[in-house]
Amino acid sequence: MSDYTNALVLLALACSAVAGLYVLSLLLAVSRDPLVVAPWSGGDLAGEHALHRYHARWYAMSLIFLAFDLEMLFMYPWAVIVVEVGASAVIEMFGFLALLLDGVGYAWREGAFRWA
Repeated sequence: MSDYTNALVLLALACSAVAGLYVLSLLLAVSRDPLVVAPWSGGDLAGEHALHRYHARWYAMSLIFLAFDLEMLFMYPWAVIVVEVGASAVIEMFGFLALLLDGVGYAWREGAFRWA
């Protein structure tokens, strides 16, 4: 049991921190009455509910954006070491870009880029 003592203490600490923050949020929360605390933008009342759902196409577009954003995230360190590694780094990056292009082709085929 002594092997798990540190893990159990950490788990208890994490659970107590979560419970403490939850209680603190309940104590410091603003009134939840929507007629008293209505959200506003520039002085106007909101035109739709705060939990208004987005159309499903926005989720697909956000995933495509994340794919290309991660592409750039991987390309910055690659650009730093491409001179040191040589041709194999270029071949690997073209393979990576080919996979991303395949993903774009799939998204295009499934209609993720159609707006109407």
